[in-house]
Amino acid sequence: MAHITIYSSDYCPFCHRAKALLRSRGVSEWEEIVVDGRSDLRAAMAERAGRSSVPQIFIAGQHIGGCDDLHALDARGGLLPLLR
Repeated sequence: MAHITIYSSDYCPFCHRAKALLRSRGVSEWEEIVVDGRSDLRAAMAERAGRSSVPQIFIAGQHIGGCDDLHALDARGGLLPLLR
C-alpha cells in the first residue's frame, strides 16, 4: 500500500472525515502530523502543500489536497489506484 501522510488537527471535522474515507477504502495506517499548537509544523506543511488549512494529504509523495479534494478524487475513481 502507498505511503500516506496527513497533516491534521485533532479538532478538525474535515480531518476526521478524510481519515474515515481512507478507512472505508481499506487503509489502516498512515503517517499523521498533528499541527495543533506547532507553528513550525504548520509552516512546513504550508511550504510543502502550498496551503495552510488542514487536512493536507499526500499519497505516495503526491499532494492530493484537503478533504474535499480527497473525496473528489475518490468519486472520479482515482483514489483506489493511488492506494495500491
